[in-house]
Amino acid sequence: MSRKKSFIFLILFFCKNFTLISQLKQVTILQENNSYSLKVNNQPYKIIGAGGQSNLNELKSIGGNTIRTWSTTNAQDVLDEAHKHGIMVMMGLAVKHERHGFDYNNETAVKKQLEAFRLDVIKYKNHPALLFWCVGNEYELEYTNTKVWKAVNDIALMVKEEDQYHPVVSVTAGINKDKIVFVKNELTAIDILGINTYGDIGKVKGVLTGANYTKPYMITEWGPTGHWECEKTSWGSSIEQSSKEKAKSYFERYNAYIKSDTNQCIGSFAFLWGQKQEYTSTWYGIFHENGKKTEVYDALAACWSPNLVLENYAPSLDSLKINKEKPLNNLILKTNEKINFQVFASDKENDKLSYQWSLFPESTDLKSGGDPESKPIEILNSLKNNKTETCTLICPKKEGKYRLFVTVQDGEKIAYSNIPFFVSSK
Repeated sequence: MSRKKSFIFLILFFCKNFTLISQLKQVTILQENNSYSLKVNNQPYKIIGAGGQSNLNELKSIGGNTIRTWSTTNAQDVLDEAHKHGIMVMMGLAVKHERHGFDYNNETAVKKQLEAFRLDVIKYKNHPALLFWCVGNEYELEYTNTKVWKAVNDIALMVKEEDQYHPVVSVTAGINKDKIVFVKNELTAIDILGINTYGDIGKVKGVLTGANYTKPYMITEWGPTGHWECEKTSWGSSIEQSSKEKAKSYFERYNAYIKSDTNQCIGSFAFLWGQKQEYTSTWYGIFHENGKKTEVYDALAACWSPNLVLENYAPSLDSLKINKEKPLNNLILKTNEKINFQVFASDKENDKLSYQWSLFPESTDLKSGGDPESKPIEILNSLKNNKTETCTLICPKKEGKYRLFVTVQDGEKIAYSNIPFFVSSK
């Protein structure tokens, strides 16, 4: 590159960064008695958020205004893209977990982690899309070394030292009376407590009140009933809610436990604004793996923008039935047995619906805390008429655990359900 081109490049680089710095937003938490509110550049701000960093147009269109990340991976791109859409970011600092092999007795490693985060804070603190710093996510999950709490608090202190404009959050895996003791005694530098909670969301306020915890909090992950806390089959497979049941859960939980707490809860992040394989490919995604929006998307639109009328509503998967008198929630079949499944669905606009059935072995690559999982390989040639309302399953010859999935699409959006079943050779 010539000297002239290098000079021009440097000018453009500094102009861009000067523009961003000049748009830096100051985020403040206001307290009146035990009631909290948030302001961004002195303007009221209520967090209507989702966990994830894709589909920002769709988020904005139904009233969302904030996303959260779990690390600073691709942070510049995430912040820039959010800024283009008028969306703010709770930026995650990925505190290492004991269950992944990190040793909080190793003072050198702990200090190295803190100093690495310092560089991130210095690098991104002036970005106008930055709302909060989030120091760690579920670091106390499956842990034994309580020194992690002090390490998190030390990182929070460092963040405050480097950045006086953005509050600091730290996120726990649920909350109970034991964890809240550590939060109150050790996490003295955090401004806001983040709590990830699913089926137990209704217990959060009681725990905080019982412990006399008076700082502001957020529900930093919430959504369907988790795979670890739901009803299970006799052979131990978790029974997933259908998309219709999940939509109902999102709507009810938001209004009953998030929106209703106008004093202490300053916002929330629905999980997951995207799609991932976690126990199944459909359990937590607000979007399907084919990229289409699900019934849950419509439920969030109703939560965040009650007066909004969508151009198209997702199909509703009402129920599944089989041609034999066997319980769907504990379905045990025999090798080579034939059984018919039927899906019943409707569409608000009476759009033409398409159907897809697919069969998989039950996933065995199961992790904890949302760690990456691989998707099982689909079993082919065991389904007849798998693109109609009624499908015939010819049970696999191999004894074991399986799961049958069905999706219903109107061309734009999708509804789904699945049934775990066991194939016995006896």
